[in-house]
Amino acid sequence: MPGLLRGVARTAVVAGTATAVSGRVSRRQQGRWAQQEAQQQYQEQPPPPPPPAPADEMTSKIDQLKQLGDLKAQGVLTEAEFEAQKARILG
Repeated sequence: MPGLLRGVARTAVVAGTATAVSGRVSRRQQGRWAQQEAQQQYQEQPPPPPPPAPADEMTSKIDQLKQLGDLKAQGVLTEAEFEAQKARILG
């Protein structure tokens, strides 16, 4: 009977060790997969859009100044109002 108990105990120890090792390997592999997935998601994100070109901004300012000039020519704006608005646009 002691030989039988020794065999059963040895089998239990081997099985327990195998289960512990298997669980650790599984957790490590899942961690690696999660890290790889996070890296792939980061790489797949599109780059941010470029800032607006300065030429577009300058064109907008020129258009605004033309409108101000037209309003001044029509007498809607005084010279002081025109200068104040021009300074704000160019500011």
